[in-house]
Amino acid sequence: MKKGSRRTGREYALKVIYSMQDQEGSVTEVLDDFWKNFRFREDLLGEPLDEVDEPLPPADQRFAEELVLGVAEHLEQIDTTIEKFSTNWALDRMARVDLSLLRLATYELLYRPEIPTRVVINEAIEIGKKFGTKDTPPFINGVLDQVSRQYRSAEQ
Repeated sequence: MKKGSRRTGREYALKVIYSMQDQEGSVTEVLDDFWKNFRFREDLLGEPLDEVDEPLPPADQRFAEELVLGVAEHLEQIDTTIEKFSTNWALDRMARVDLSLLRLATYELLYRPEIPTRVVINEAIEIGKKFGTKDTPPFINGVLDQVSRQYRSAEQ
């Protein structure tokens, strides 16, 4: 996988997870719909492209799908974990980007031990800077730091 490819995969996974909050149907239907209909520029805002003929590199798409499917499969445990560590914030009160990003990163922390803790948290913070508000990075960092202390060993 080329450098930056995992970041791209995470950004697409975030967009799919975000869109899953509004859509009905299975996660595979949501993914199929997403890949058929949406492509985004590589600029800061990630604006949709008019042409959807540009294919996403297969490695990026595969990684994004792994993440989305993992979040969908473990959503109940992920949400329980986020609620445990997001003091005074119910899930339905969180900004949708923040919640989607927390779900993605919490999945990685709980179920993808091969990905170093610092990588998961740093990626979430950087993606939060790109797609969230000025409050997103410290909020994400605080919750994920607590999740990692509880569920990851001190290896990283």
